[in-house]
Amino acid sequence: MRFLFDEEHKGAGRSRAPPFSTAIKAIEGKWKVDILCELGTASRRFGRLRQFIPAISEKMLTQQLRELEADGLVNREVYPGSPTKVVYSLTESGAALNAGAEALCRWGEQFPSRTDA
Repeated sequence: MRFLFDEEHKGAGRSRAPPFSTAIKAIEGKWKVDILCELGTASRRFGRLRQFIPAISEKMLTQQLRELEADGLVNREVYPGSPTKVVYSLTESGAALNAGAEALCRWGEQFPSRTDA
């Protein structure tokens, strides 16, 4: 079994972050996993994302989407017209990370936090 922080990934002579840390940093944020999971089912407009994640504020959803876009995980496509139509979808790397995010969601369902009880 390979450990998450084995010698190969501790940065011995390397300047990049360990792969596990990179993945965790990409989903850092209260709503990013929820957004990734929702976009994993279909491309969505902003309003539809708000419907599927009702507890998130507009400001926070905007911020989280911008961060996910900046990290190359979410694609923002603007369609001209009145009103302007904006559709969010996962990039290839976002879809790959989403598989891991879904595994985390399943783990959370199987082993709920003791504070959730």
